[in-house]
Formats: sequence, C-alpha cells, structure tokens
Amino acid sequence: MKLLLPTFLLLTTSAFAQTGTTRTVPHVTTYQPPVFTDADRLKRLEAAFPVVEKIYKDAAEKRHLPGIAFGIVLDGKLVYSGGVGYTDVAKKIPANAKSLFRIASMTKSLTSMAILKLRDEGKLQLDDPAEKYIPELKSHKYLTADAPRITVRNLMTHSAGFPEDNPWGDRQLDDSDTDLLKLIKDGISNSNVPGFAYEYSNLGFAMLGHIINVVSGKPYQQYITETILKPLGMNDTQWEYTKIPAEKLALGYRWQDDKWLEEPLLHDGSYGAMGGLITSIDDFSKYVALHQSAWPPSNAPDNGPIKRSSLREMQKPWTLSGLNAQAKNSAGQLCPEVTGYGYGLRWGQNCKGQIGIGHTGGLPGFGSQWRILTDYGVGIISYANLTYAGMGAVNAVVLDTLVGIGKLAPRQLPVSSILAQRKAELVKLLPDWTKAEQSGIFAENFFPDKSVAIRRKVVQDLYAKAGKIERVGELIPENQLRGHFLLEGTTANIDVFFTLTPENPALIQQLDFREVSK
Repeated sequence: MKLLLPTFLLLTTSAFAQTGTTRTVPHVTTYQPPVFTDADRLKRLEAAFPVVEKIYKDAAEKRHLPGIAFGIVLDGKLVYSGGVGYTDVAKKIPANAKSLFRIASMTKSLTSMAILKLRDEGKLQLDDPAEKYIPELKSHKYLTADAPRITVRNLMTHSAGFPEDNPWGDRQLDDSDTDLLKLIKDGISNSNVPGFAYEYSNLGFAMLGHIINVVSGKPYQQYITETILKPLGMNDTQWEYTKIPAEKLALGYRWQDDKWLEEPLLHDGSYGAMGGLITSIDDFSKYVALHQSAWPPSNAPDNGPIKRSSLREMQKPWTLSGLNAQAKNSAGQLCPEVTGYGYGLRWGQNCKGQIGIGHTGGLPGFGSQWRILTDYGVGIISYANLTYAGMGAVNAVVLDTLVGIGKLAPRQLPVSSILAQRKAELVKLLPDWTKAEQSGIFAENFFPDKSVAIRRKVVQDLYAKAGKIERVGELIPENQLRGHFLLEGTTANIDVFFTLTPENPALIQQLDFREVSK
C-alpha cells in the first residue's frame, strides 16, 4: 500500500499546462468561497485506510475478482492507493496503483470534455444538429414527424432517442470509423424521440468521437491525448493495449465454472470514445483532481486544460435518470436517492443532501468506477479485471466509511460583508424597532408587506417567551445574501432568518422570527 504525504492541491500552471489566456468576467474581488475548517482532515482520514483496504480484499474474495486497484483522492491529491490480487493470474503479477486497466465507460467524460473544449474554442455548439458533423445522419428516420433533430447535447446526455445498447455496444469497441458510418447510413432504430427521455447509448458516444475527429481535424484519441491527458500528466494512459508493456497491463477475466477465463482484449476503434481508455490509479487520480478543482467556484487562477465553469457544466444533471426510493446506505438504512446524467458523468443526490459525481465502467473482462463528493473534497477510484465487476456498490461503502471514520464535513461558507453588516444593523433595532422605517436597511416592499406595528408585536412576544437575551449567535449563511442566526435567551431561543434584495447595496426584503426550544 502507498501512503502519500499530505498535500492540498491548488491548480496552478505547475499542475496543469496553460491552454492560452483565460478570459474572465467582471467579478467581485472580495468574494470568499466556502472552505474546510478542519485542518486535520487527512490525519483523521488515515484511520479509515486499513478499513478501506479490507473492504476491497473482502470484495475481491466474495466477487471472485482476480485483481483490484484503488485510490483515495482528497482535496486534489492521491493520498492513499493500493492493490489486491493480480493483473495477470497465470504470471501472478500483483495489481497496484501503476497497473493499467481498461476503464470502459469511465472514458465517456473525457470524450464529453473534449467536446466542451471544442465548444469553448468556438468550433462547435452543443445545440448544433449532429448531422452538421455527421452527414450520414441527415437520412435518419425519426420515430415521429414532430421529433426534433438530434443535437450534440442529446448525444452527450443519452437523450438522442437511441435504444439502450448494453451489452451490444461493448462488443463494438474495435469497429472502424467506416463501420460506424455504415451503421448510421444503413439506418438506426429508435426507442424514443430526441430529448424525450434518458436512455444509455454507447452508440451516441461513438458518434461524439467522430464529431471530435471532424471538428478537430485529428483522430479523437490524438485530440484527447494532446489536449487533456498530456497537460494533466497522464503519461501512462493509452488507447491501444498492444502499446502497453505486459508487466503493466491488466488482463480481463470472466468467472465461469469456478475458474477465471481470460477475455480477449479488443483493439482500439471508433467506439473507444465510449469506453476504450486504459489507465492507472496514479494517472486517473490527476483527472479526478481536475474535477475536484471545479469546487467551489472561486477567483483563483483558472489554468486547467478546460475551464472550471465547463467542468461544473459537465457535472450538472442535464437529464434525470431515476429516483430510487428504496436506496440504502452502507449501514443498511433507508436513504432515497435521485439520479441524473450530465455530460458523460453520472450525478446523484441522497437523502442527506450529499451530491456525488462520477461514472461506472463495464466491459468484457473489466469493471470500474470513480466518484467524488463535491462538497466534501473526497473521491474514490477502483478498477477490477472481471467482467462487469460492479465496483460502484463497493465504492459506495468505501465513501460512507471515509466520511464516517474521517468525520468529514462539507465546506463552510464564510459570511459575506453585506450579510454581516445587515445582521449587526438589524440586532440594534430589536425588539422595539425604533426608527426602523428611517434606518435605510429595509427594501421598499418590507413595511408594505407587514407594518412595523405588527412586526414589533411579533418580536416582543417572542422576547417575552425567550427571557433575557444572553447571546447573539453566529450568522449561518445559506449564500451571499441569505442566512439566519439565533438570539439565545434564558428560557428559549429565537431563530432569525433574513434574505436580501438583488440591489447594490442589498437591502432586507424578508425577515422571519420563530421560537426554538433550548
């Protein structure tokens, strides 16, 4: 196992190559982004590492996985990695963080990133008809006469109307570009009209690979390698397995008749854009770090191979894929989750409000997953060399374990100067509201919505129940212009919630008080 020294990564030109001058918009230079307030995050997380290793060892034994490689990424740094079992069963080559596994559909987000990069360079638009770049689609027969034409965005979000094509698509990996275009020209069956529903389509991502070829003037593999992989320092990552030394390459297996049968490796081809990438934990952790760097939005230098705003755009759920009302956490407790799909990324939010971003991967011989909790700064990657190994379920347990043992908490938003100012001004007026209407801190709607006399009575009644106010609590912000705090009395507390207007300077437009038991 490898334990790395604690380093918290801020993305700079030393981490990612410059891609040209970053254009910024007019912005508030005093903005303070949310921050982690615990300086011992990594130290506490280290207590979970032996537990995580055991989880993977147990999974390998229970699921008959020949080998597993895994890594934990905290605040943009690979802080722990390891391996279980073998990448080559016959030669007993141990799996580790440098082993190169085919990561299957985890590739899809890199294809989407390349499309966004071309968009950011002004070379295409996401709402362009896909047939603009794939003329063979012009003859596509849609399901209905009123169907909209398939767009680039539809292909990125699995909403083009093509049928779900697992596991058929997995076997097309080494098809040529000619094969792909012939399939399109000969006609594609529809399951829906474009934009109507989410339905997972490997074919759609093969088309995105072709669009990258056309727009960039280079094979998509070359474009992604030159503009994303190399700038990130992912120098061991490959598309074609024959270019990888045998001692580094993970072979794929199927468990059948109580033994491992080796799966033939497919060569790189037109469908590689949906699932062909071969990479290590060491390399892919740099890609995970890039996605972590998108959070929170900030005024820090934006020097990655793609803009942080485009990363957040990728991670947004553009199509909803489901609601699992019976979902459970690793402890077996009911915790419903809603799921969606971004641009080559899966999105989910559970009953605790935790948002996870990442993607699974599955091909004959392989199964993988990566996932980050955007507000917690933690992520997990794992690969296994068994057909459809189901690493997503294992990683869910690992993430719960990391958050629980590490006592990880989300970033906390600092109080904006205007919120702090309005709170101080408000507290001085309470409970009598003396000269409140002349104070200049309330918006024009405030007193017409509810008179000062009514507001005074509500507050004074609450003060009577609370007793002597002994302390004014810290302001807890929800965003830059909304928050609440407690007035702590001898017998009860009063929760004070207020929200400000879009004016500059912002004024109080809403103010609510409620009794809170001590």
